[in-house]
Amino acid sequence: MHKEDQLDESKGSSARAEQTSESPAGESEELLEAPTVAKLEEKLAEAEAKADENWQRVLRMQADLDNQRKRAERDVENAHKYALERFAEALLPVKDSLEMGLVAARSDQEAGKILEGTELTLKMLTEVMSKFGIEEIPAEGQPFDPELHQAMTMQESNEVPPNTVLSVMQKGYTLNGRLLRPAMVIVSKAPEA
Repeated sequence: MHKEDQLDESKGSSARAEQTSESPAGESEELLEAPTVAKLEEKLAEAEAKADENWQRVLRMQADLDNQRKRAERDVENAHKYALERFAEALLPVKDSLEMGLVAARSDQEAGKILEGTELTLKMLTEVMSKFGIEEIPAEGQPFDPELHQAMTMQESNEVPPNTVLSVMQKGYTLNGRLLRPAMVIVSKAPEA
């Protein structure tokens, strides 16, 4: 064979090979492509569902973190606000003593200087307590409130309506609006007929 004949023959066989390879390969690409696209779409749907599930998880975790942060801030605020509670409870008997000393000193005319000094001390103590949020609970003449008052006894009275505080045996106090000690009071009741 001549070189030209060999070239023509090889070109012809290559062309046949290309035709044969295009047909089956083209068909097989289409056959492979259809299931692959379906699989890819299925995988995409799974990935989207997983991403949505993870997004919901992230949102819940974010909400939980926000709630924990708010709780922690509230706890810190309460710790600051009520840190002096034990201190305040310890001061109350001192104030009670000063008040009783004033009552006793007022009855003695010779004790003018003691009376003046005790009144000044009591005034200073009251100012300090007020500065730190310790306030006296108003009681005498007020309607009895079991949240703020502790009834020590009941006494008949025609002068005030029933369940009114007649007198205070021991003053009550709040610390920043929270009950520190209830007022010990005598409460009125209707006279028996």
